[in-house]
Amino acid sequence: MPNKKLCVIPGDGIGSEVTSAATEVLLAATNEVEIVNAEAGWQTFCDHGESVPEATLDQIRACGAALFGAVSSPSKKVEGYRSAILQIRQKLELYANLRPIKSAWSTDKTDRNIEMVIVRENSEGLYAGREQRTDDRAVAEKIVTAAASARIGAMAANVAERKSMKRVTIVHKANVLPLSEGLFRDSARDAIESHAAEIEINEGLVDIVAHNLVAFPEKFDVLVTTNMFGDILSDLAAFWCGGMGRAPSLNIGDEFAVAEPVHGSAPDIAGQGVADPTATILSLALLSRYQWHDNVLADRLERATINASEQFDTATFDTAAFTRLVIDCLPSSDCISS
Repeated sequence: MPNKKLCVIPGDGIGSEVTSAATEVLLAATNEVEIVNAEAGWQTFCDHGESVPEATLDQIRACGAALFGAVSSPSKKVEGYRSAILQIRQKLELYANLRPIKSAWSTDKTDRNIEMVIVRENSEGLYAGREQRTDDRAVAEKIVTAAASARIGAMAANVAERKSMKRVTIVHKANVLPLSEGLFRDSARDAIESHAAEIEINEGLVDIVAHNLVAFPEKFDVLVTTNMFGDILSDLAAFWCGGMGRAPSLNIGDEFAVAEPVHGSAPDIAGQGVADPTATILSLALLSRYQWHDNVLADRLERATINASEQFDTATFDTAAFTRLVIDCLPSSDCISS
């Protein structure tokens, strides 16, 4: 009998295609997962007047783990609409967003051996949603608390230990915002020091770190930063794994986790069978490693995806053909060490 449950939420656009491909690979890799389906996103809002039905949240809670495909959002403010993935993060207290980068995932091979994880605080900062506007003036509040900053610092230290990485870089802008950014920096540092004294702690101003992610990415192991900085820096760093279309992520809290490819819903190619499910499969590998604590399954999914990418002609991408190739490349569980 399956001992793991996964709530699959296709979302919008290519979401249904990449989640279908990724779950097909997952079920080929293991017989221990039961799939249940739920809905959320822009189309769900259009159909039901809410982007995340309470039944969907209940289903994620019941499963403990979910896969979210992609979400479309209107270009202008629509009364009553809030981003589905932001609601899921906030309501399930998924306070950390893990975004690993590996040059091995890129189809554009390089001699540079790049591997890092950006740990993004997911619950506050400028994405807390506190905005006000008068006729010609708008104000957005940035929320930083010591508790959330310490919590994300501890998560970064945990990731570094799990990955046997030695360095954590705290990314901030305390030279301009000494109160809010300073609180984040100091609280995160204290938590990392308390969690693991052997970890080397560095600091970097966000603009300098952005430059170094382009010029000297090998300098980094784990980076930890605030919500907006993490969003921007992880998209920038995705260049080294082949772009945002191949970049995975995991939203995780103390109880629940939601795997989510970084790319958008790409409505211009939806339904054409050319969507790349790489980021979605790798997101399931992240979920396997950090939520299910199944390193064997995570390694199998990641290795098969890398091997398939090396063999596949990405110039004429075909979702179904690539999915079959990933399944064919799945290594046996007895050749993977946990």
